[in-house]
Amino acid sequence: MHFPATGSSGTCPFTGTDKVGALPTREAPHRSVGTTSRSHFGGILPPLIGHRGAAGCAPENTLAALRKAGEIKCRWVEFDVRLTADGQLILLHDERLERTTNGRGKAALLSLATVQRYDAGRRFGTAFRGERVPTLAEAVALLGELGIGANVELKAVRGREAETGAMAAALLCGLWPPQLPAPLISSFSQKALAAVQACAPPIARGILFRAVPRNWRVLAEKFGCATIHVDHCHLHPALVAEIRESGYPLLAYTVNDPGRASTLFGWGVTSVFSDVPHILSAAAESATCLPAAAELNPVGASRQGAVR
Repeated sequence: MHFPATGSSGTCPFTGTDKVGALPTREAPHRSVGTTSRSHFGGILPPLIGHRGAAGCAPENTLAALRKAGEIKCRWVEFDVRLTADGQLILLHDERLERTTNGRGKAALLSLATVQRYDAGRRFGTAFRGERVPTLAEAVALLGELGIGANVELKAVRGREAETGAMAAALLCGLWPPQLPAPLISSFSQKALAAVQACAPPIARGILFRAVPRNWRVLAEKFGCATIHVDHCHLHPALVAEIRESGYPLLAYTVNDPGRASTLFGWGVTSVFSDVPHILSAAAESATCLPAAAELNPVGASRQGAVR
């Protein structure tokens, strides 16, 4: 398996190692050393994270969506990453191209050059005609220019989960701008998370759930996760309390209603992913004035009960 170069110094900025996955030999120059800490991410994550860039304002998972996120003052964005047939990391949510581009077929069976021939913008609006599916390297470079942090969500076809995780970890080690907060890699795929953990342990990991399983703690500890990510439809006050009181920042997806965002913040949710983060700004501002999660959701509270 081929890994991208780790930068001009030959060291990974997260680990301070001479190769990805090796034991640290000196202090890393990147200010995010040790960023797998839950408390670290609990302190730096903003209440609002742009979903797929800012998917309600520009074509999802494109450079235009990242620029729009910058325009509406997002401090962090989330986007999806997967591999092409020739082992290139691109921003794309679906396995297939049809929904978001004018192309056809599975990205995993197409070369990067083929994928980038298609238009990923015009279906959103004529103003975005000509927008292409970007590479992860292109997205990271733009984040550096914009000064925006990121949650990189790994998507992978069956059989390429570990390859996707390892390649993404290596690329982020080599290219992540040192002026940005350390990145967060998340996935539903346990194999992808395990690969990130093995190749670059200090890169923070978040585990994704639709509905939280009973063994969520076991899984989070197994992969050394710093954050828990959950479909907001499956959250309720006691579950939020359970996760937050265990020391994990809790990120909820995908929230586009200000009232729902206020409710989630009131329960103690750390951050919400939104296609339209700018319309949730009032809810986010109120979240900074809330008491601690443990005060909002005492132990023993009764349980009550967006598209990924």
